[in-house]
Amino acid sequence: MLSADKWMVVGLGNPGDRYDRTRHNLGFMAVDMLAGEIGVSVKRDECRALVGQGRIDGATVELVKPQTFMNLSGESLSCFLKKSDRSISNLIVITDDLAIPLGSIRIRPRGSDGGHNGLKSIIACLHSQDFARIRIGIRPEHQISDTSRFVLERFGPTEWEKVDDALRMTVEAVGEIIRGGTEKAMAKFN
Repeated sequence: MLSADKWMVVGLGNPGDRYDRTRHNLGFMAVDMLAGEIGVSVKRDECRALVGQGRIDGATVELVKPQTFMNLSGESLSCFLKKSDRSISNLIVITDDLAIPLGSIRIRPRGSDGGHNGLKSIIACLHSQDFARIRIGIRPEHQISDTSRFVLERFGPTEWEKVDDALRMTVEAVGEIIRGGTEKAMAKFN
């Protein structure tokens, strides 16, 4: 195990039924799938987020779904990271990414926001880019005329198999990061 400290796995998305199962809410969907895998309910209200706590391979893991809307996700995480038992070095952020093909994931140990407003907010509020992130691809095979509308649409029926595969890989990648570190997870999934 890489660390016995508490881990935070944060899925980015927008709260409310209107955004449920949309492309921009893949982070929420990944956290929900992970919660199901480890038998955790993500319902406790803390730091303007829904939170659940469980264990992955002996490590304590908090699953977090900020309820601030995507563009203010950093405000919620900033509140969490002010607490002494949490560290940016044990933070994993899961988000959608329009630059990555649908059904693929990319893991990075740090980096820029890549034009993603949720990551932009987190980097601004934490004053750091040094946190692991798993980006889940949503790029279709066709051109997109309205990016803002596209990311807030629900997946089409033919896309769900790829979405489900990507979510399962993401859940597996979280475990790999916690067990052996980001570099090992990158070698396996990128």
